[in-house]
Amino acid sequence: MKCKKILAAAAACLMVAGLTACGNNNSTPTPSNDGEKVFQIGIVQLVEHNALDEATRGFKEFLTEKLGDKVQFNVQNAQGEQTNCTTIVNQFVASKVDLIMANATNAVKAAREATSDIPVVGTSVTDYVASGLVASNEAPGANVTGASDMNPVSVQVQLMKTLCPDVKTVGIVINSGEENSAIQAEEAKAAFEAEGFTVKIYSVADTNEIQTVVTAACNEVDAFYEPTDNLIAANVPTMSNITTAAGKPVICGEGGMCNSGFLATYAISYYELGRAAGQQAYDILVNGADPATTPIFFFDVSQLTLVVNEQNAADLGITIPESLK
Repeated sequence: MKCKKILAAAAACLMVAGLTACGNNNSTPTPSNDGEKVFQIGIVQLVEHNALDEATRGFKEFLTEKLGDKVQFNVQNAQGEQTNCTTIVNQFVASKVDLIMANATNAVKAAREATSDIPVVGTSVTDYVASGLVASNEAPGANVTGASDMNPVSVQVQLMKTLCPDVKTVGIVINSGEENSAIQAEEAKAAFEAEGFTVKIYSVADTNEIQTVVTAACNEVDAFYEPTDNLIAANVPTMSNITTAAGKPVICGEGGMCNSGFLATYAISYYELGRAAGQQAYDILVNGADPATTPIFFFDVSQLTLVVNEQNAADLGITIPESLK
């Protein structure tokens, strides 16, 4: 696998309260100077953290490059609440947007339930089929298609074995309310067990439970694997402070989580994921593509990038092998 090493740095996350507009919130169509149609796109993002932010940025930048002033975005952040997702997408439907981009599984679910007519392009969703969003990856079958952030767990297992050869028991902490996370946790459990590890899965319902659950888990496991769970991704510093103090390395499923305090990952680019979703949206809006027959986009394993948080490695006393440099 051809991988590029990125030295991780601390990442700050700006958290705001309520339903926060993260971009151009014009809801009234504005004609372009030449009188051509200006596409109105509603973007609902489940929560603010680096991965989802990058996907939204990639989506907007791709379409702006293609359409210039002939596209307007209404970007809304649901602050991690499913009810907010529902409210936001219902507003999009009422304002008759041309397309909805839904960022994260629960956001796509809300959009799918709100409309069967307006095209919906998802991103940052691991398994569209298992989540009940599409009939198949090859032919989604309705008004929903999108880009998947599925990251082959097998490469993360090998990374754990390389960096942490003495680990026997792996813990996985997920948000009990995220179906996407449950799917990833079961896939990871199977992959780690196939390589001889013992795996324990822990659930948290909200931010307040992370410290208690992770502290207790540190007494039962040697290391952690964290999939792209939105609650954990938004609270990496909290979990990392606990695991690092306990001497427990964390391999994760996304580069931003590593930058925020976890040890290492083979990561996809959420920016490029957003651009892939932007291409799908462009094909639907401009080229007349049908979401029902637009296949789900997946990254190839050769596109993964090695991300290592060298400061966390030093704090844990882990030496990065030359083979990974």
